[in-house]
Amino acid sequence: MTIEEMKTELAKRLKPSRYEHSLGVARAAVKLAERFGVDTKKAELAGLLHDCAREFPQDKLIDEAYHRGIIVSPIEQVIPFMLHAPVGASRAGELYGVTDRDVIEAIARHTVGGKGMSDLDKIIYYADMIEENRDYPGVEELRKLAETVSLDEMLLAGFDQTLAFVLSKHGLMHPDTVVARNEVIMRLM
Repeated sequence: MTIEEMKTELAKRLKPSRYEHSLGVARAAVKLAERFGVDTKKAELAGLLHDCAREFPQDKLIDEAYHRGIIVSPIEQVIPFMLHAPVGASRAGELYGVTDRDVIEAIARHTVGGKGMSDLDKIIYYADMIEENRDYPGVEELRKLAETVSLDEMLLAGFDQTLAFVLSKHGLMHPDTVVARNEVIMRLM
C-alpha cells in the first residue's frame, strides 16, 4: 500500500480532526527526522499511522488488545486509552501492510515510551506532542526546544510535561514512561 492509499484508508476510519492530527504528526516527524538524521520515510509513515487504532472506542481497546495477544497491564486495564498505541502497531501491519519493525515499534511506543527507545521512537513520541494542531499550555516551548536542543533534552522536556500533567490530575503514571525518562536522564548526566 502506498502512503497515499494509506491516507485514503485512514481518512475513512478516523474522525476528521484525528485524521488532521495524524497528518500533522507525520509532518512534524519528518522535520524532526531531518534535524536528527533519522529516516524521513519511516518517520512519515509512523507519524501518519500512530493513531490508526483511535477508531476503536476505549471500551473496545482491551478486547482488541487481547484479540491480538497484547499483554494488558493493570494500569492499561484502568486506562484502556493507552492501548491504542500497541493495538495501532498491530493494525499498521494488518490493515496497512507495514512490516518495518522500526515503524511498528515507534507506533507502539508513541503514548508511554519505554525502555531503550530508538531515535525514531523518540521522534514519534515528541511529534505527537508538538504537531501544529496541538494547543495546550507549554506546547510553544516544546516546539522551540524541537529546534534548539538535543533529541534527549527535547524528549526529557516532553516526558516532564506529560508527567506534570498526570500529576496535576492525580493520575496513574505508566511505568514505561518512568523507565524511559530515567534512561534519558542517565544519558544526559
